[in-house]
Amino acid sequence: MNPFLLTFLYFVVAILVVMAGLFIFEMLTRKYKDWHEIKEGNVAVALSISGKIVGICIILMFSSLHNDTIIETLIWGGYGVVLQMAAYLLFELFTRNFSVEEQLKARNSAVGIVSFCVSVGLSFVIGASIT
Repeated sequence: MNPFLLTFLYFVVAILVVMAGLFIFEMLTRKYKDWHEIKEGNVAVALSISGKIVGICIILMFSSLHNDTIIETLIWGGYGVVLQMAAYLLFELFTRNFSVEEQLKARNSAVGIVSFCVSVGLSFVIGASIT
């Protein structure tokens, strides 16, 4: 296949997976709406969402490097999104002293930074495990 066309197709797959991931993450957050908070200047939520975007893209990068077809990249990318969601839910579960969602809504940038790092850090582990 033409390399320019193939690059474009990988680009389209990446956009679709990121959009689907963000839609799903938006549904997981019940105490606020991500894009409303970002529009209002909530840096903590912006950091958290940015970590998810970067994390999904890192997983897609590993997926495209280790798979021969766009379909395989799409499947592994989708699986990576599921694992990222699990990581987010575990992050909320393991912070028993406070609610991550409430802290993000309250504009706690420290929690936003940790959320960003959890997403990006785990995406490297998830991505490196893709074969």
